[in-house]
Amino acid sequence: MTQTHADPVAVCLTLLVLAMGAAPVQAQERHRPHPGGGVVVLDQRHRHDHYYPPRGYLAPALPVGALTIGWGGANWFFHGGVWFRPYGGRYIVAMPPVGIVLPVLPPAYSLLWIGGAPFYYANGVYYAPLPGRGYGVVAPPPGAEAAQPMPVPAPVAKPPPEPIVYPRNGQSPAQTEADRQECNRWATTQPSALADAEVFQRAVAACLDGRGYTVR
Repeated sequence: MTQTHADPVAVCLTLLVLAMGAAPVQAQERHRPHPGGGVVVLDQRHRHDHYYPPRGYLAPALPVGALTIGWGGANWFFHGGVWFRPYGGRYIVAMPPVGIVLPVLPPAYSLLWIGGAPFYYANGVYYAPLPGRGYGVVAPPPGAEAAQPMPVPAPVAKPPPEPIVYPRNGQSPAQTEADRQECNRWATTQPSALADAEVFQRAVAACLDGRGYTVR
């Protein structure tokens, strides 16, 4: 259910600490100390080669631009290949439930062909395309461990930049974020929004404009 100054929360995700008792996602992953302190985890499965916060890491707030996705009567949040769920007033990095649908692919992924069908892998999660809806989280398909990544097709066009949201009526940062999350949810109800990121962003912009924001 997508949606620039670097904010403390976004920076925080690169200065992560290992959560107590968090299990490693893969034997192939390894940890790397960050110059600013903390640890990030390298996911090398399927040559993905990207660093992510470990499962169990608690973020004090969501990063700006996180997607809100309703599932099973609760909200999940997605940003930069990382899934969050609410946890005691904060947000914990967690594995998403099988079946939840992401409207767009993660910003970085490995493309796999398994059993004649495409799958997308990122940060311990496999996604399968759902035409007209987006990409669904699936259990690791049979044969996934031996699958070799395929070249990712070059994008046809450069994706639009992240919009800048300016409150015209003096809304507070907390109110701005709440309105943005509500508009994210509303945008997913619009025709074609889950299949086309540009349609989704236009819907979010229209919703925010109606709530007293300028989006550029």
